[in-house]
Amino acid sequence: MMTTQGPPDQEQELLHARLNMETSQIAWSELLRYFAGGLVIVVNNELDLVDVAARFSIDDKATVEQWLNEGKLAKATDEQATAWLEADILLWAVVARPWVLVQENKQV
Repeated sequence: MMTTQGPPDQEQELLHARLNMETSQIAWSELLRYFAGGLVIVVNNELDLVDVAARFSIDDKATVEQWLNEGKLAKATDEQATAWLEADILLWAVVARPWVLVQENKQV
């Protein structure tokens, strides 16, 4: 469904800006209930977390499926959850309902 709020490029920029403001670091322990519900998606560091959230938000199934097939996106595993909990790790996170997308801090 197209909206009439402006050109597609402007809508994309606004979506990215909104998602960027909603992205924050959060302790893994605070995401456990979402993990238990199977709603946590891990985003590979090769991808931009905000761009991935935008693709989810606009229901870009082709791109999301491609990333899944390439292993760049995957549901969080029990092993990851245990390691992150033991390390008391902070992850970058953003909500793309119903999913919570997480990404480890990129090593610069």
